[in-house]
Amino acid sequence: MKVAVIGSGGREHAIVKKLKESSKIDELFVLPGNGGIAADATCVNIPVTDIAAIVEFIKDNGIDFAVVTPDDPLVAGMVDAINAVGVPCFGPDKKAAIIEGSKVFSKDLMKKYNIPTAAYEVFTDMDSALSYLENAPLPAVIKADGLALGKGVVIAETKDAAKDAVKSMMADKIFGDSGNQIVIEEFLTGPEVSVLAFTDGKTLVPMVSAMDHKRALDNDKGLNTGGMGTVAPNPYYNSDVAKICMDTIFMPTIKAMESEGRTFKGCLFFGLMITPNGPKVIEYNCRFGDPETQVVLPLLDSDLFDIMMACSNGTLDKVEVNFKDSAACCVIMASNGYPQKYQRGFPITVDSDIDATLYYAGAKINDGVIVSAGGRVVGVTAVADNLQNAIKKAYTATEKVHFENAYKRSDIGKRALAAIITED
Repeated sequence: MKVAVIGSGGREHAIVKKLKESSKIDELFVLPGNGGIAADATCVNIPVTDIAAIVEFIKDNGIDFAVVTPDDPLVAGMVDAINAVGVPCFGPDKKAAIIEGSKVFSKDLMKKYNIPTAAYEVFTDMDSALSYLENAPLPAVIKADGLALGKGVVIAETKDAAKDAVKSMMADKIFGDSGNQIVIEEFLTGPEVSVLAFTDGKTLVPMVSAMDHKRALDNDKGLNTGGMGTVAPNPYYNSDVAKICMDTIFMPTIKAMESEGRTFKGCLFFGLMITPNGPKVIEYNCRFGDPETQVVLPLLDSDLFDIMMACSNGTLDKVEVNFKDSAACCVIMASNGYPQKYQRGFPITVDSDIDATLYYAGAKINDGVIVSAGGRVVGVTAVADNLQNAIKKAYTATEKVHFENAYKRSDIGKRALAAIITED
């Protein structure tokens, strides 16, 4: 079969590498892909937001199945457009993708169906929001309603900071129309957990839990990024927590979406916080997380393509979804200065004896040489029998990846190891 994956980052590279293991796939295309992914699939330089051009490519090249992974094309209805020309897809349609596309929708959904989340208020008028903040508890969490490249959330420690966030979103339009509505919600405390789940709209199968590291600097300091590294499994997500989440969050969400006429098929990402009052939803994403995918899929022991097809055609309960009893760590090697100003265009070399998997994100080919081409350049992922060994193995491997101006955090997995020690 011919399969097309829509996307261009490390997440897509992880998906491509896992799909390559399937004997059912004859040709694999990635649109647009990147210089590192090109070693594993045929890259076609069409932007992820050009739905018409991607549909045309799928028709002209006899693609049998498509995997749509980024949020923008999902929310814009790319799955609907591909399905309309008779090609099945992995990923939610436009009606279901709103669960990430609108924070107001997702918060109202949780309230309606009693799914645990932070208390909140919605505002369409800036003056009303500013007035509310006069007596709101601090810290306050301010969220732009729509997609904002993962940057539409501000945790404000002071009243002035909260008001500035509201003004920048609603008056200055730093996130465009995404700030036409905002959510102001209570600040929750506790360890964060990422759980990705396969679903066909009725059956839901959680993947191995993960812990992301969003801040640019060690000890969770510095600016928020797309993620500087991740580990799996997350030690805070034990079997008791998993059962609570399945009963109070995961299945209620799937049933709520179906009740709303928005049946969700694909990968549903649950961003959770394990609060003193139990697990609560911080956010939903309508697709695989990045870089969580880079530690979760290497632990998958089943055929990803079989699972994706089952999610699409409603037979997930008929396929096996098994994960290795192992651990994984992904350390992101970024361009120094990310997420602000940074230089790019430096050749990337890799020692031949590296014992890890490289998932390229910000990379392109110049005159036959792979060079850095973004903030997050490559994810270095190692799998081992336990988390401590996976972390050690990943960091050893990063010493074998070379490009000028490379930067990485030195403490990926430190919090997870501390939690394991505490449990013991």
